[in-house]
Amino acid sequence: MQLFYRRYGEPGDQAVIILHGLFGISDNWVTYARRLSQEGFDVLVPDQRNHGQSPRSDNFNYLALTDDLFDFIDDHEIEDPIIIGHSMGGKIAMRFALENPMLLKKLVVVDISLKAYGPRKQHLRIIEAIKSINLEEISKRGQVEEQLKEFIPEEKIRWFVLKNLHRLDKQKFEWRLHYEGIEKSLSQMFDAINTSVKFNKPTLFIKGGASDYILLEDFEQIRYNFPNAEIITIEDTSHWVHVEAAEKFYQLTSGFATGSPTWYEETLQP
Repeated sequence: MQLFYRRYGEPGDQAVIILHGLFGISDNWVTYARRLSQEGFDVLVPDQRNHGQSPRSDNFNYLALTDDLFDFIDDHEIEDPIIIGHSMGGKIAMRFALENPMLLKKLVVVDISLKAYGPRKQHLRIIEAIKSINLEEISKRGQVEEQLKEFIPEEKIRWFVLKNLHRLDKQKFEWRLHYEGIEKSLSQMFDAINTSVKFNKPTLFIKGGASDYILLEDFEQIRYNFPNAEIITIEDTSHWVHVEAAEKFYQLTSGFATGSPTWYEETLQP
């Protein structure tokens, strides 16, 4: 599958691949990617299948998504990338690293662990919200936001969902999200990674302090599969840690990528 992607930086520089989460889009990472490219990185941000401008498919599971990443790296002849993945993207990145340890240099996993997760009502609400809107009756983006409030009262999550709304012309919109295909396979997005394989290269896990996606009880499994992992919490942030603490997140991840982190001592977890 040929994924749409955005690129910032120069081919030949150290490559960084950023994988967005479920219902995300490459556009969410543009500001971060542009800034990172100014430090001498070649930053590539694909839209994953069923998201953004990438192809749609009813085959939507971690096997397919991990294969997409392998093909993306192969097609673009990317050598030893640093891979950053948030949420679903983090789980794809972990799977890829454990299956192909020689094909990447470093790994950053943002607010997700290896365990299985029970169904999240928030994901179901997002799909129901999208399905409830008749785009044939919509002429302004504000109309969609107003209708989303019934299902999604949190403003930041509505903004996140609205990034998937694309204007075709002055009077017509479309969703750049294959929500039907995602809905059919949603339960598979909560699967665990069960393997005794270890990824021994530098790895950074970032946890949102107010998020329950990574808990203290998950640290043992993380450190088993990723023996050289640092697990760092950014306090007072939710699952969208990279948005809510953008500057701290940037300083931490860019420091890790360059090999000269500046504030680990303040955030290292036991």
